[in-house]
Amino acid sequence: MFEIFLNPNAWIALFTLTFLEIVLGIDNIVFISIVSNKLEEKNKAKARNIGLALAMIFRVVLLFGISWVLSLQDTLFHFNYDWAEASITGQSLIIFGGGIFLLYKSVSEIHHKLDMEDEITTKVMKHPSLANAITQIALLNVVFSFDSILTAIGLVSLKPIEQGGFGYAGGMEIMIFSVIISIIIMMVFAGPVSKFVNEHPSIQILGLSFLILIAVMLLAEASHLAHVSFFGNFVHSIPKGYLYFAIFFSLGVEFLNMKLRKSKRDPVSLRNSTTIEKIKNG
Repeated sequence: MFEIFLNPNAWIALFTLTFLEIVLGIDNIVFISIVSNKLEEKNKAKARNIGLALAMIFRVVLLFGISWVLSLQDTLFHFNYDWAEASITGQSLIIFGGGIFLLYKSVSEIHHKLDMEDEITTKVMKHPSLANAITQIALLNVVFSFDSILTAIGLVSLKPIEQGGFGYAGGMEIMIFSVIISIIIMMVFAGPVSKFVNEHPSIQILGLSFLILIAVMLLAEASHLAHVSFFGNFVHSIPKGYLYFAIFFSLGVEFLNMKLRKSKRDPVSLRNSTTIEKIKNG
């Protein structure tokens, strides 16, 4: 079973793919952190671990169904009007639905956190249920899993070993191990990341802004996969490199601001579980 790892190229592919899986999982961690931070303290870690475990299960299941995943790229139906044309695929529908859901969730969360009406002081907000949070995480995990698996398939060659590939079985082993390793690493760091995000309101808003950006990227990607065109102009996908550069650059600027901020004034408190607990305790 592990004979493939006698090949040095297999180790290079494993480390490269694991790194990419972690990078692609950043948006997943941000979403899970924001959703789990609204739960009661005892349920936060449970929601994060279940969410990431579901992500691992979805990815492994999709890997075993590679032929089905690739079949989703086939055209389901085509329409052509005077001003618009598209060839809709199963993959584009799933990614488009995920983009809409993420866009709605991000905008509603920003509105929720910045709504400073008196109701927050007159009544204690209820924590969402653990089941509700896990359902939201599971729905978005489906979309993120497709993106992750298609990247893995594109990177790891499933061609026969004689033709310079790793073979179907060997390629599957590399992809499965990379998924498991990346999820375990994300589980280790999800707690500290979630705690840091919860303690810094500006990072929460920045994270939600990232999710809006990711949602727009998903919508553009879905339109590109469906070959959508308006007045003869095709919709192109947004390169992920631009997205990750914007995220890391913004985080770098925010960390500098946090370090150089000399004001002793306490930062504004957003609606989260910590605020709710303070209200409960008077």
